[in-house]
Amino acid sequence: MRKLPPLNSVRAFEAAARHQSFTAAADELSVTITAVSHQIRQLEARLGQKLFERTGRAVVLTPVGKTIYPLVRDGFDQIAQAFEAVHAHTSEDSIQISATRAFAQRWLMPRLSQFNAVHPNVTVHIHGSENLVDLRAEEIDLAIRYGPVATDQRDTVILEDCYVAVAGRDICPQDREPTIEDFASRPLLAYKWGNRALNAPDWSTWLALVEHDRSIEFRMSWYSEEMLALYAAECGLGPLMCSNVLIHEELRTGRLRRIEGPCLPGFAYRLVQSPSTRPKKGLRLFTAWLREAARLFRDESFVPQHP
Repeated sequence: MRKLPPLNSVRAFEAAARHQSFTAAADELSVTITAVSHQIRQLEARLGQKLFERTGRAVVLTPVGKTIYPLVRDGFDQIAQAFEAVHAHTSEDSIQISATRAFAQRWLMPRLSQFNAVHPNVTVHIHGSENLVDLRAEEIDLAIRYGPVATDQRDTVILEDCYVAVAGRDICPQDREPTIEDFASRPLLAYKWGNRALNAPDWSTWLALVEHDRSIEFRMSWYSEEMLALYAAECGLGPLMCSNVLIHEELRTGRLRRIEGPCLPGFAYRLVQSPSTRPKKGLRLFTAWLREAARLFRDESFVPQHP
């Protein structure tokens, strides 16, 4: 006979350890913070060991807590997989995908009809967010993450981008390629990066590499989101430096035109699968299609994928 502690206490411990917050755990479990704290104290009393160090609102696992947590987390993952099997038919045909809003809207969604045409029985749910989502907590099957990659992550990469300066065709000279000096009277468009830890390409780096009249003092017009800045560029409000992956179609059709200048190295889009997700048929089909769609894009892309 198994000697198990109260499961409510174990659930409270796992959620608090995963979030490193009693408040977040309470929100997830739809109980009060006091209830979470009580359940954890009950578990600590049963074990005779402290599981958390409490420092204000933050909580940190003790050495004992760090030992227990991975085993408890994996145990809950296996329980979830066991119950998922009961609904195998439904879950096989429904997948949850997370990506940045810009990538989802500008690259993924325009191609999604191709997947739907081939696999009409697979329902794809798209979650657009600039935040680094917890795949377990949000029940996400696959995340398309953007940023630098380590050497051992190379096999998960589907696309790499670079940053070029572009402008709406209506504000570009019609008889030649535009240069940055053509926009001396207009502000340079820029946007705030959601992940400030990324050493993102910027106008100052780009301008330092371009021959132009150094007496020109360019103004900056800032946007809170990438999608707003992209739309502003399409509306002809000024030039924008952005990812080639997100504007490929606009450059192909001529709605945006590239300004003479360098292509600055960007980052990579890579696939991250939830460790708690069993290998659904729908997810396998979507992942295979996504890799092939990315390969076709790389083949037709207007700039090198490895600048």
